[in-house]
Amino acid sequence: MGGNPIELVPVPPTDPTKSTTQGTAMSTTKRPAGDGSGTEQILAEVLAGVVKTDHVPLDSHFFDDLGANSLVMAHFCARVRKRDNLPPVSMKDVYGHPTIRSLAAALSDAPAEAPVAPPAKAPAPGSTSRYVLCGAAQLLVFAAYCFLAGLVTVEGYQWINAGSGAVDVYLRSVVFGGAVFTGMCVLPVVAKWVLVGRWKATEFPVWSLTYLRFWTVRSLLNASPVRLFTGNPLYVLYLRALGARIGKGVTILSPALPVCTDLLTIGAGTVIRNDSSFLCYRAVAGRVQTGPVTLGRDVYVGEKTVLDIGTSMGDGSQLGHTSALFEAQTVPAGHRGHGSPAEPTDVDYVRLPEAHCSTARRAAYGLASLLQLLLVYVPLTVGGGYLLLGLTPRLKALFDPDTADLTSLRFYAEALGLSLALYTATIVVGLATVTLVPRLLNLVIRPNRVYLLYGPHYSAQRAVTRLTNRKFFKWLCGDSSYIVHYLRAIGYDLSHVEQTGSNFGTETQHENPYLVSVGRGTMVADGLSVLTADYSATSFRVSRASIGAHSFLGNHIAYPAGGRTGENVLLATKVMVPLDGELRENVGLLGSPPFEIPRSVERDSSFDHLREGDEFRRRLAAKNRYNLRSMALFLFVRWLHSFLLTVLGFAAFAVYGTHGVAAGSLVGASLLLGLVLTAGYYVLVERLITRFGRLVPRLVSIYDPHFWWQERLWKVPVDFLVVFNGTPFKSLLWRLLGVRIGRRVFDDGAIITERTLTTIGDDCTLGAHSKIQAHSQEDGTYKSDHIVLGAGVTLGTGALVHYGVSMGDGSQLAPDSFLMKGEDVPCLARWGGNPAVALRGDQIPHTAQTAAHTAQISTGAVR
Repeated sequence: MGGNPIELVPVPPTDPTKSTTQGTAMSTTKRPAGDGSGTEQILAEVLAGVVKTDHVPLDSHFFDDLGANSLVMAHFCARVRKRDNLPPVSMKDVYGHPTIRSLAAALSDAPAEAPVAPPAKAPAPGSTSRYVLCGAAQLLVFAAYCFLAGLVTVEGYQWINAGSGAVDVYLRSVVFGGAVFTGMCVLPVVAKWVLVGRWKATEFPVWSLTYLRFWTVRSLLNASPVRLFTGNPLYVLYLRALGARIGKGVTILSPALPVCTDLLTIGAGTVIRNDSSFLCYRAVAGRVQTGPVTLGRDVYVGEKTVLDIGTSMGDGSQLGHTSALFEAQTVPAGHRGHGSPAEPTDVDYVRLPEAHCSTARRAAYGLASLLQLLLVYVPLTVGGGYLLLGLTPRLKALFDPDTADLTSLRFYAEALGLSLALYTATIVVGLATVTLVPRLLNLVIRPNRVYLLYGPHYSAQRAVTRLTNRKFFKWLCGDSSYIVHYLRAIGYDLSHVEQTGSNFGTETQHENPYLVSVGRGTMVADGLSVLTADYSATSFRVSRASIGAHSFLGNHIAYPAGGRTGENVLLATKVMVPLDGELRENVGLLGSPPFEIPRSVERDSSFDHLREGDEFRRRLAAKNRYNLRSMALFLFVRWLHSFLLTVLGFAAFAVYGTHGVAAGSLVGASLLLGLVLTAGYYVLVERLITRFGRLVPRLVSIYDPHFWWQERLWKVPVDFLVVFNGTPFKSLLWRLLGVRIGRRVFDDGAIITERTLTTIGDDCTLGAHSKIQAHSQEDGTYKSDHIVLGAGVTLGTGALVHYGVSMGDGSQLAPDSFLMKGEDVPCLARWGGNPAVALRGDQIPHTAQTAAHTAQISTGAVR
């Protein structure tokens, strides 16, 4: 690959007697005590300016007495950081010491940490010409892929069409479908070895020729159907074919395919849970940096974790859920870590015994699943569609090339009828499938019983997970009263639910819905993942996960079975749910690792009167009626999109009937045009819903009509944007959707929930799976505000930026970090953590240490 290589310097071995997972030790020198009373007065003056009062008593509680909230205290922390005569204050300090007197004492007695990390280097402005040329080249690559797909589709259709009888059509479908499946899996492997060879630790600018090769390989990997084999031994074999060094008995449950696979090392017996990110690259300040991720033998990596480049875990080590290893961070052999960034813990995350799972068992399971796919699912998809078309001889305007006429009204009428029939049948059959089939499969699975991996029980559990996590019905019913009925239908225990009209969002996930219990009056914002299964390298077990009554769960939370939370608990966005300690009740939890915060504040209770008595019943009924109209609109918008694609597809078919020589080009062009149509269609739908206006910051009840309208806006699909990740076209689409976005922005897979409340400067870098969320919903209150990212800002992989945030030019947010509402990040500052704070100097390794540091793990890790 091109670009300047990074020098490889091993990280010094960590002393196992030190209580840290960081590659470098932290200073424990005490801060000078100073004049405590002077610090108290200055802090009181700063807080008085924030809350707009003349005097703040030193012993007044920030939240209970002064009525402050996290947004107000974030502004307080920002102002304190700007005072040279005060030590920095974080939100964790504020929650832990909620009076001026206790906060001043804590700051005076706290150990002196390493100095704040030096400023980031301001990224140089990108080249507009290189940006445009790269986009043009990416368009050509994508067009070539569509042309190849079109050519293969036409040839395959002609060959299947020549078959006689159902058996012949089935056999031809098996051969053709198997060839297509094999080709889609093999093409990324060939492209990787031809275009790149072996990945090495290096860095290169985005929009360069080297980046184009990188993007091509990554895009082909993301299009590969090998994701269907997540949790299967075949998935591990595929990564080995791509160059990864992986030992025996490794189980990978995360579908996030690593890109720079030659830099991935995984020892025997390691388990990587779902939604874990170990890409072996990252994007920083307009450059892509590649580096190793090294896991030893018998390592456990929990759910919703991020492993940055240059990270390692020793033999037998563990990383808990909702955690991250920052660059150059290591967990020594036999140690356990959790948090973002990870710190030492005594919690054992491997909670079930090992069993004997032979190589023969794994091989048989992989072979059986491959045969099932090739002999059942693929021919049903390929040949089933062909047979369906053969059963509709009356639709001559569509299926007979000799009579198809694009100017005929009958052509469009038949397309409308066919699309409506298929759309309705898909919904009816899909609903029956997700509610009935998993119940039958679940009969063979007993809670709290340990089963071997890669057997019939494992197959049943994986099938239950896949079938009951279909997104369509959750998107349809989410953010309304009707999601409760759907979740009950697929197995949730909601027998004591108290209807709020917004009990669950649209992206609730689970491993086994029949073991999920949610208490009365509990509300879930969005992105909840309920972990009802435990895994070792050889076995698994399912058990009940119970979420307490009258609680509120924010966004992107992994809730494990055995979570130590009870009733009336606030779980903040991206919080780590504890598995140890006392049962938390009547409190709030924030951060990873978690710490306690107030359950609620005065601002969040200002709309409580709308949740009681006749007023509540009247508003809930009005919300239900509005949500029904939103659901009807959702169904109509989706159907109209399918109708347009039907017309486009059969138009290509009609032209192909008279121009056979150009068949492949025409079908390929229809695929490319279909993507353009999809993007333009959903952009138009969203802008019509907003009436081509812009959102304004709000603080309203969830029973306010504005919030119902906002829920309708969230139902507009943006999944199509994933195709445009890493290309200039995604910035163009964000701009069309209302984002104020600058030039040459590199978006590697970000999500922006409130487009018209977001401003992004020139040359920003948005990491994979990052999220810009300009709203919050806590209990019955909805809040939104602007988010402003200055020029050259970097968001790391999996980072989340909350509403009311401002990030100065050139500032950087580390991977998996949570930048809380109201924070003001200075220019060129480096922040990270959950919640995010200014990083220390010892948390930023020297540039030469960004790549491989395998000294912590023996060279015999893979066996």
